[in-house]
Amino acid sequence: MEVSGTGRIAIYPLTTRVRIDIDGVVVADTLHAQELLESGYPPRLYVPRADASMQYLIPSDTHTHCPFKGDASYFHIQIGETRYEDAVWSYEHPLDGVTAIRGCLLFDPRFSEANVES
Repeated sequence: MEVSGTGRIAIYPLTTRVRIDIDGVVVADTLHAQELLESGYPPRLYVPRADASMQYLIPSDTHTHCPFKGDASYFHIQIGETRYEDAVWSYEHPLDGVTAIRGCLLFDPRFSEANVES
């Protein structure tokens, strides 16, 4: 477990299989997800980039800053003819206290479904 210096964020490694689906297509399948718990937000599942189907991701020009996690880079998702704008983001250089999400992707739950095996 990793806890940020502010205590606002805690990150737990999951030891179960996590699959992320969009429109019936598996876009990520991993045994190494990180569950990020942040005060005021629902739990988020970060997936290692190596376990994502990167052929569906298109780099976006969008970048945002979170004072607790750092600078985020975004990707669009293209599944067939359907494009989901800025539907995935990643903290390439996360701040101290949240380094467990480095190299991981977060698929926006508005567009994706996470299946966690028990």
